[in-house]
Amino acid sequence: MRGLLLALSIGLVPIQASAAPPLRSAIVDPPRDPKFPAHNQQLLIPSHGVGMNALLFIAGGKGPHRTVILMHGLPGNERNLDLAQAIRRAGWDVLTFTYRGAWGSPGDFSITNAMADTAAALDFARSPEGTKFGIDGRHIVLAGHSMGGATAMMTAAGATGLDGLVLIDAWNPSAGTSKGAITRDQLVRSFDDFGNSLHGASPETVADDAVANSAKWNLVDAARRLHGLPVLTINARFGIGERNRPVTVALRSAGAHVTAVDIDSDHSFSDHRIALASTVVRWLQSLR
Repeated sequence: MRGLLLALSIGLVPIQASAAPPLRSAIVDPPRDPKFPAHNQQLLIPSHGVGMNALLFIAGGKGPHRTVILMHGLPGNERNLDLAQAIRRAGWDVLTFTYRGAWGSPGDFSITNAMADTAAALDFARSPEGTKFGIDGRHIVLAGHSMGGATAMMTAAGATGLDGLVLIDAWNPSAGTSKGAITRDQLVRSFDDFGNSLHGASPETVADDAVANSAKWNLVDAARRLHGLPVLTINARFGIGERNRPVTVALRSAGAHVTAVDIDSDHSFSDHRIALASTVVRWLQSLR
């Protein structure tokens, strides 16, 4: 369990930004483009022999469009599709998908598989098949909520040529869950919201996966491989924001261009969805 406890022992630093007022492009519909209207495209993203259910939110206007790949958390009860819509209103495409074994995608779920699935989604977005749908494979931002933040960051640490990374109250598997769980038994008890969403997985198998790989998936260590990358990290004051401070410190120490924002909400940003969307869209618009 040493890997799980390590990040909790690292000193905390103040966040240097706060959530700004609502951004118009995040909450106001743009005019319809009669030639190239915004629309949705259902897709199957190949990953290790199966097709993951995916939905591409295609922005209005002639493409290709810069694209955000948006990963959901564990199990994904909050999919952040309102955030996807806000990003699309700002002129970006958004690729969403469900990991193998999650929410009807074939295969078995595990965090290990989710890590590989995120890398597969990036490969798809950069492939001729992805660009056929208007994705600009040269301009991609990875974004993820909770566990999705971990899969996004680990994928970014092994990739090149990304425009940026968005961490939405990211879960560092080496630092416990949003419910304070650190040990294996605590993790099992904290995974109480799976319902029927995950195939081939149980709280016990997911906890075992997290514990076995906690050192490998330590986001503090992964930060060292993200020199020069623009990163937005949004921390929920009543979620796991405090546990994310060491990740922010590590990113800055590694030379990433970090914007850190605190939002006074829970892990799902239940009462600050517009603030969340405004923060993400404003940061995306700042990218060159």
